[in-house]
Amino acid sequence: MNIANKISTFRILIVPFFIACLLYYTPQAEYLRIAALVIFILGVISDGLDGFIARKAKLQSKAGLILDPLGDKLLLMSSFIFLSPINRLELEFPLWVTFIVISRDVIIIIGAIVIYMVKQNIDVHPTKWGKLTTTFQMLSVISVLLQWNLSSFIWWPAVIFTVISGIDYVRKGFKILYGLDNRRIIS
Repeated sequence: MNIANKISTFRILIVPFFIACLLYYTPQAEYLRIAALVIFILGVISDGLDGFIARKAKLQSKAGLILDPLGDKLLLMSSFIFLSPINRLELEFPLWVTFIVISRDVIIIIGAIVIYMVKQNIDVHPTKWGKLTTTFQMLSVISVLLQWNLSSFIWWPAVIFTVISGIDYVRKGFKILYGLDNRRIIS
């Protein structure tokens, strides 16, 4: 277990604390929203840091290819679920935004499982659309946790990139399944 994998594991382990802060938040316990924001920002920083360390120190591993995107998916999916209309925050994601984000990730995960079952191998590599999607989704979560009134100006691009990247991954997945592409790509 190298340092990059430990950082990815840290991101996975902070998710329950992030969720707990949002579950127990009330307007009287405003510190829990701030704690959730700090935990989420730590997750964002760890996402950039583990990738940077893995590339610079040439510490890329099979475990890292799973742990890094798993950490991203857990942190972002839980963010959109717990910042949707089920929370007590004044500002939240509309349910349809959460549905689009979660649907894309579920489709990607199911596609990766199908590719692995058929091809008996899968390599995990993000695309430019996947990176843009992750960036704007993270910025969207931060804007909602900050209760910024203009959050929709950030989550609209996140939704657009989510749809574009979802279509891109499905297209690449079919190419891999039908032998038109030797690479195995997912994010």
